[in-house]
Amino acid sequence: MRRARRGSAAGAAGGAYRLAVALGEKAIARALARAPVARLATLDSGGAPRLVPVVFVHVAGALWSPVDAKPKRRAALGRLERLARDPRAAALVDHYERDWTRLWWIELLGRGAVVRADAPERDPALAAVVAALREKYPQYARDENALFLGTPTLIRLDVDRIRTWSASAV
Repeated sequence: MRRARRGSAAGAAGGAYRLAVALGEKAIARALARAPVARLATLDSGGAPRLVPVVFVHVAGALWSPVDAKPKRRAALGRLERLARDPRAAALVDHYERDWTRLWWIELLGRGAVVRADAPERDPALAAVVAALREKYPQYARDENALFLGTPTLIRLDVDRIRTWSASAV
């Protein structure tokens, strides 16, 4: 996984901006473990970005999001169709509060894939993802049927590059 380089501190009018803080590996891992939601970006047939909020876990260098039993607008999910057509995808995890010194974001760029498994508990890698989802989201641990809708389906974002920004140390 490649980390993006930081830009210049010079402003457009020649003035100086205060430099943002780069998030280190431990801060990124901690933030991804704690953040409850990410925004998943996929590309529609015209190449325009489409965003949808998703629950997620970060396991073994990939971001995983289930197609869970929450109500859906339609049976054929657009995000799955878009990933099948064009796997380029990104996820944004961020933190906002009124104290702007505590703002941060993490952008994960990579290739997405739809993973279907009749019995994810039989695959050690998928079992680890399911366990992480149940640990992070109590709703999945309390209700066995809340995690998957129909055939167990997950979105896997294989992360190629991470970009971060933080107003201060996280």
